[in-house]
Amino acid sequence: MSVPALDTTTIAALVKDATTAPSMHNAQPWRFRFLRDSGTVELYADHERAIPHADPAGRALHIGCGAALFTLRVAAEHAGREPHVRLLPDPERPHLLATVDLSAPAQPGGTLAGLYPAIARRHTSRYPFADTPIPSPVRDDLREAARLEGAALDFPGPWHLRFLLDLVEDAERLDLMDPDRVADVEQWTRIGAETAADDGVPEYAFGPRRRGGRAPVRDFAGRRHPADLGTTDFEEKPQLSLLGTERDRPGDWLRAGQALQRVLLRATSHELVASVTTQALERRDLRWAAREPLSTMAHVHLALRLGYGPVGPTSPRRAVRDVLDFV
Repeated sequence: MSVPALDTTTIAALVKDATTAPSMHNAQPWRFRFLRDSGTVELYADHERAIPHADPAGRALHIGCGAALFTLRVAAEHAGREPHVRLLPDPERPHLLATVDLSAPAQPGGTLAGLYPAIARRHTSRYPFADTPIPSPVRDDLREAARLEGAALDFPGPWHLRFLLDLVEDAERLDLMDPDRVADVEQWTRIGAETAADDGVPEYAFGPRRRGGRAPVRDFAGRRHPADLGTTDFEEKPQLSLLGTERDRPGDWLRAGQALQRVLLRATSHELVASVTTQALERRDLRWAAREPLSTMAHVHLALRLGYGPVGPTSPRRAVRDVLDFV
């Protein structure tokens, strides 16, 4: 395969793929800059798209940018380029999260390109999932995907699952009584004419409201009244996994984001659908309790609800021209 030149069209296509990554409330907190002379893409945090009350430390912001970084790596290898990544390369510029040198052709035997078809198919699903168990070999594959990015993925046992669901329900009740958290959600949800926006969660992606079951699905509608999306029963015993790292620093958050997207793309390849749950992990007083006491995972960053069910709709994305600069 011939290697495409690193021209404007090629870089724009790679960044367009990168921006399909998930982020908290679909805030898309990233910016890219391409340095023509060195063939390097720089990834920056866009702090104007931070979520101040639910994510005051910026952990979710870094995780979203990490997911975009991993997607860029997959797209680059698919395009015949070897992505050489440096995380947080300049201590004087903490908003510069990573550099990706694309000047070299891809090495033979790379494994990332095989994930490329899953990029366009992966969408968050806020619908009920079937009770069909995820086979052990698939769980092992997802664990390995997280490990390859320096993170860990655990599937809680029965008692731990019940405890996690209790934590999520506690967080949901606290959020409803917290005007700052309510404001965060309302800022990034789009109802009615607002659904034409290119960011945030549009009402058509809210999914039906939960009538029964314990699946942790965030209620984006809150006290507002969008179009009637109906109510339905969700899973009583959702299949959750916890993703975390040994440490809890910005570099670890970026690794967690890359692990998240690798896991999601592998899950998509296995015909699984997923949604991310962070309600309980957004509160310091609940987050410490989420980890399993005997686990080697010291810091839990998010919970993934996985299963077999309807694929979620495509959420909007900003145009490449709004997130990419050429230098």
